[in-house]
Amino acid sequence: MRIPFTYPNVPAVEIPDSNLLALLEPARLEPPKPAERLVEEALDHPIGAKPLEQQLSASSHILILVDDITRQTPAARLLPAVLERLQAAGCSRQNIRILIAAGTHARMSREEVNTKLGAATPDDYEVHLHHWRDEEKLREIGTTPDGTPIRVNRMLGEADFVLGVGMIVPHRVMGFTGGATIVQPGVSGPQITGYTHWQSALFAGGEILGIAENPVRQEVEQIARQAGLRFIVNVVMDARAHVLHVVAGDPVAAHRQGAEHSRRIYGVPQPGVADIVIAESYPADYDLWQAAKGIYSSELSVAKGGVVVLVTPCPHGVSDEHPEVESLGYRALEEVKKMVEHKTITDLVAAAHLVHVGRVIRDRARGIMVSPGIRPGVQRRLGFQSASTPQKALEKAFELAGHSASVALLRHGGDVLPLITGTSRSASA
Repeated sequence: MRIPFTYPNVPAVEIPDSNLLALLEPARLEPPKPAERLVEEALDHPIGAKPLEQQLSASSHILILVDDITRQTPAARLLPAVLERLQAAGCSRQNIRILIAAGTHARMSREEVNTKLGAATPDDYEVHLHHWRDEEKLREIGTTPDGTPIRVNRMLGEADFVLGVGMIVPHRVMGFTGGATIVQPGVSGPQITGYTHWQSALFAGGEILGIAENPVRQEVEQIARQAGLRFIVNVVMDARAHVLHVVAGDPVAAHRQGAEHSRRIYGVPQPGVADIVIAESYPADYDLWQAAKGIYSSELSVAKGGVVVLVTPCPHGVSDEHPEVESLGYRALEEVKKMVEHKTITDLVAAAHLVHVGRVIRDRARGIMVSPGIRPGVQRRLGFQSASTPQKALEKAFELAGHSASVALLRHGGDVLPLITGTSRSASA
C-alpha cells in the first residue's frame, strides 16, 4: 500500500500489504454547527459553573489566558463570543487583558499573535506574552508538598477573574491538553513546570497519555485553582482541525467532558503492537520539542525491541528554549535520573523530555528520523539513525526488525492515541 503523509513535501511510503498491521489517524467528521455557534451554546450552558454574566460585574478585572501558536486552537473564532459576554456583564475593555500562555515555548512574533487572536484583537485589548524564565513577572502563590515554589505570572494575581481558552487533545505529560494546563505550564515559572514534568517522566506513557484522571493532572488542577483559574472555554477538533465540540465552565468538570469527546476522536484501535511504527509528528512540528509528540504516541504502538520512525519537518530545529536536548541527546530513564541527582542537568522540564523520548528510542525500541530541519549529525547525536526519506527509513527499519516485521503508520502522530485491542502479530512483543 502506498500511504501519503499529511506533509505535502514528504514523499509517500510504500508498505507491503503483508506487513501492514494498521493505519491510524484521528476521526474526520463533519462539524454539527459553525464554531462560532458552538461556543455561544457552550457559554449559554456552562458545565459546573454559572454563566459568565452571573459571575462578573462592571468593576471586574478579567484576565484571559490563550494558548500559543504551537496549538491549533482557533482563538480568533472563539474570542469574539467570549468578549461579547464580558461586555454584556458590564466589563469595560480597559479591564480586560489577554495573556498568551506559552509554557516553555519560544516567544511568538507580532504576526503570530495577530494570527492567533485575530488582527483586530491586539489593537482593541491589552495583550501580553508570558515567558517562563522572566522571573520579574512571576509571583509565588505557595509550594508543592516537597517545597517546590509555585510561581505563576503576576497578572493572575491582578485579576478578579481568570478565564482560559484552549484545546483538548491527548498529551504525554498531562493526559490531555486543555483545562488547567493553561496555567501550569502555560503561565508558570521554571521550577514548578520542572516539578510537574519530572513527575510525569516517572510514569510510563500508557499510565498518562489519554487518561484524564492521573496524578500529574490532579496536581496541576490544584495549582490552577490556587492561581485563580475560574472558567475555561476549550475546543475539541478532528483531524482536519474542524471544531466538533466546545466545552465551557468549571476548569475540571468542563475539561472532563471535553476529554471524553477528545478520546472518542483521537483514540484509534490498533490490533496489537507493531514491530515498526512510522509516525508523522503533524500537527506538532514547530521544532523537535513539539515533534516529539509523535514519539510519545509511538510508545503505545510499538513492540518491545521494535523500531520507531519519526517523520517531521522541524523548521525551527531541536529547541531554542531547551538547548540541553541537543547537547545531551535522548537517554534511558535511569541515566537521566542520575544526571538529575548529580545536577548534570538542572532544567527538569528538559530532563523530563529526555526521558519521555528516551523511554521509546532507548528503553523500548530504536529510533530513525526523517527531518529536513535537523542535520543528520544532530539526529545521530540525539540517539536516532538518520534517513533522507520515509521509504529509506522503512528499509533501515526492516533491516533492524526483520523483513517480516509488522508495520503501523500513525498519521497525525502528534495527536493520535493508539488503543491496543488485540493480541500482537509482533514476534518481538
